[in-house]
Amino acid sequence: MTTLEQIAELERKYLLSTYNRYPVVLERGKGVFVYDIEGKKYLDFVSGLGVNALGHAHPRIVKTIREQAAKLVHVSNLYYHEYQGALAEKLCTLSGMSRAFFSNSGTEAIEGSIKLARLAGHRAGSETKSRLVALDGSYHGRTFGALSLTGQEKHRKGFEPLLEDVTFVGRNDLEGLRAAVTENTCAIVLEPIFGEGGIYECSMEFLRECRALADQHKAALIFDEIQCGLGRTGTMFAFQGFGVSPDIVCIAKPIAAGLPLGAFLAKEEFASAIGAGQHGSTFGGGPLACRVALEFLAIVEEEKLLDNVNKVGAYLQHELQQIVEKRGSVAKEVRGRGFIQGIELDIPARPIVDAGLAEGVLFNSTQDTVVRFLPPFLLEEKHVDKGIRVLKKLLGKKRA
Repeated sequence: MTTLEQIAELERKYLLSTYNRYPVVLERGKGVFVYDIEGKKYLDFVSGLGVNALGHAHPRIVKTIREQAAKLVHVSNLYYHEYQGALAEKLCTLSGMSRAFFSNSGTEAIEGSIKLARLAGHRAGSETKSRLVALDGSYHGRTFGALSLTGQEKHRKGFEPLLEDVTFVGRNDLEGLRAAVTENTCAIVLEPIFGEGGIYECSMEFLRECRALADQHKAALIFDEIQCGLGRTGTMFAFQGFGVSPDIVCIAKPIAAGLPLGAFLAKEEFASAIGAGQHGSTFGGGPLACRVALEFLAIVEEEKLLDNVNKVGAYLQHELQQIVEKRGSVAKEVRGRGFIQGIELDIPARPIVDAGLAEGVLFNSTQDTVVRFLPPFLLEEKHVDKGIRVLKKLLGKKRA
């Protein structure tokens, strides 16, 4: 049997050194659990960074992949297939948007949304209506356009110059927002809940002001729901829980149950700004990914998984809050909702995640001191209990 060290050594020799992996080789999964090559079982609170919302090896997803892979995997966007239009219709119906574009990833969805906003801005004003407003602390991806909107120096450093016409404002800074948005702004881009940025929510007052300023200046309000969307907050789209509707919404992670697929959805006012040949994707929206995405949405609806996200998410938040109240010397604050939550620590989070592996639990850390929870929508209260027991044990050792 190939060992962890053999696998790691092969990667060290041939891969770019861009990932700081945890010392475990995962081989298979079932439900909310994964198993390593030695057969050890782990409770998964990471779900592939929010991708595996249906857990692992969901029987309906496995069946759908097998059936479609035996028929047609890829045809390019030169030709029709029966699933892309059906998926676009479903997503537009669920979101209230008018049209969809399919990409391979969330980053590509952000890139496409910027291009669309620029086209709409030029149509509404002139070539000067091209400026973008984004938020400090945000994260939108690693390509140059997405990176230009990412308000974290650690991700941007070394890749300058980026897009120069981006203005950053503080999350929930109303005065800063009003000063930044002008007649030359083509889009305001934000995550309703920061994901990689540490699980911080934008306030409803701030989002309403974004909506008002976008309307006033004929700019696109773009929500990045790549991590917080498609059910993770307990509503199908995060914006539905905030009561503010964007003009464009970007989605990805869980949509195709682990297969690469992203999308941006737009209202007709903005969607109509783009024409044939102005944007495209070789792999985006292929028959396999789109059919699996339709099955994902059907499962979420038929198994009433949003109800579970709300119920078990509230239980998770209560249990995390208990940790803060009883272990205030190491745990400071709980943030988020549904199945996108984080607990802010007074100590580095990475050692907690490392120690969790030995205890058979996969946690995730972000922003150095936040333990982030992005579990599968199938998570039950008994699974929360196990995770909380392990977290308490590990934090107790740190306090001692």
